[in-house]
Amino acid sequence: MLFSPQIPLQLEPRRPDRFEDFVAGPNAGALASVEGLLDEPGGSLFISGPDGTGKSHLLNALCHSAREGGLAAFYIAMSKLPEEAAASLEGLRVLDLVCVDDIDSVVGNPVWENALFACFNEVRAAEGRLLVSSKEPLSRLEFFLPDLASRLAWGVRQKLQLPDDEGKLAILKQRAKALRIEVPDEVQNYLIKYGKRDMASLLQTLEHLKDAAFAEKRKITVPMARKILRA
Repeated sequence: MLFSPQIPLQLEPRRPDRFEDFVAGPNAGALASVEGLLDEPGGSLFISGPDGTGKSHLLNALCHSAREGGLAAFYIAMSKLPEEAAASLEGLRVLDLVCVDDIDSVVGNPVWENALFACFNEVRAAEGRLLVSSKEPLSRLEFFLPDLASRLAWGVRQKLQLPDDEGKLAILKQRAKALRIEVPDEVQNYLIKYGKRDMASLLQTLEHLKDAAFAEKRKITVPMARKILRA
């Protein structure tokens, strides 16, 4: 069997992200590296950056792109899984692409590190592609298993940067378009000025605005945004 019957892993990408929805800004080089991984059988890429830089977006987008191209792809969010799920990583050599998100959340855990090391060896031996993300650069991670760090160092590494205010506005516009809602410029500027400045919070506020607008059957306005931020 491909997966452990006790704790099966979800094969589908976690979110419907696409490359065309990614606002690259200062991360154009990282975006190109991720997109190019599909043309590199046996290729490995390690991307790092703080929350809000789009790591999960890129991993999910690559999975979608791979599947649309007829490849077998798998996404796993390490921060979402219990240790008992480690055994489910056996047999992933049958896949063309494995995307491992938030590897930093399990670094130092012998069970996960050994499972990931075996998985990465299988993927590489089968000429599969590997994309791994972390909040911290590879050099700052304190691995229990030195061979795992060495294996990850074999591939290309890219560091993502946080967007500036102009980039945040561009991301808000893109997400509003994806949500099929109209968010006036003055509302977006209000969120940037008075809301929490990290992208995760900004995007969550946008979701709340969408829900409020649908529930109240009203257009999104600055007073509505002010009410959401005060809630």
